[in-house]
Amino acid sequence: MKLLFLLLLMVPSVTFAAETDPQEPILIETYKEDVTGDGDNETIDLKGILFSPDTQYYKDIWITVTTTSGADWKINYGGGYEPVLQFIDLTHDGIKDIFYQSPTGGSGGLYTSNLHTFANSEMQEIALPDQQYVNGNFEENFNVTIKIAPNGKPIVVDVKDRAEDYIRLGIYDKNGKLLKPTDLMIDPIAFFEPNLISDSKGYGLKSFKQISGAYHADGLGTIETLWYYENGNWVILKTEWVPAG
Repeated sequence: MKLLFLLLLMVPSVTFAAETDPQEPILIETYKEDVTGDGDNETIDLKGILFSPDTQYYKDIWITVTTTSGADWKINYGGGYEPVLQFIDLTHDGIKDIFYQSPTGGSGGLYTSNLHTFANSEMQEIALPDQQYVNGNFEENFNVTIKIAPNGKPIVVDVKDRAEDYIRLGIYDKNGKLLKPTDLMIDPIAFFEPNLISDSKGYGLKSFKQISGAYHADGLGTIETLWYYENGNWVILKTEWVPAG
């Protein structure tokens, strides 16, 4: 009996985990819009799968576009919060495009943004504008300079009201002498806002690009740029610097 008990102790225990079904997709919203230009409304279903039942973050977001003729498409957007679709003719061909945005949930306030056209029943992704040439630096006497165009005049911002913080971080001494070359923090474009240019020209996009000092919460201001899609390219109509606060 004692030997049997010892043998039973030596047998490895096996635990069978209950199988769980994968989370079901959620239908977030259904839209009826003519995005192919055929005169009939397509059905656009916005769907997602939550990361977990107690979160608002979708680990996967996508749409299906179904036509009256039975043709359909699927577009995957990745993860995000509170996805939104807008139906606006941003490519100026007389047919509404699908403009998607969703907050990523990061500290920089960034959004995932995508633009697709279905003109003539052919799906095409339109690359969104990217404002690549922007740079900024800390300068002497508690000033920073920001350049938003290669040949443009630098924007000079007085940051004396933040001197105590920058002295503590070792960027300046107490007299405003720059102790080490230091770049500003320049985020990618955070998000876009459709903007009506005029009744004749239709819609463009306004982009918002944040510039910070020593860290993200040290926001200095935002570069706001108005873009217009023309001949397959995004053209800048206007750019302005908007100081924080």
